[in-house]
Amino acid sequence: MTTQETAAANQGGPPPANSEVKEMTDKLDPPPLDESKKGPVDNLPARQYLEQTVVPIVLQGMNTVAKERPPNPIEYMAAFLMKNKHLYEK
Repeated sequence: MTTQETAAANQGGPPPANSEVKEMTDKLDPPPLDESKKGPVDNLPARQYLEQTVVPIVLQGMNTVAKERPPNPIEYMAAFLMKNKHLYEK
């Protein structure tokens, strides 16, 4: 941990963003919602919506992170989600 990260952690704030992560997150702004393209999951309660759309890939990613134990688990998880999202999109 760098001195900057330690100082930020001690102050309760997040560590400075890695430039790669910042570039990735800048590109991840959600697309504008098209109300005419709502599907059947859009009317589900929040829990069911998440269970059907997000939980499967997040659980798989968490299992992978637990097995691999990367030094940067959040970046690893983000990369896993982006790499494998096509497998879970309907």
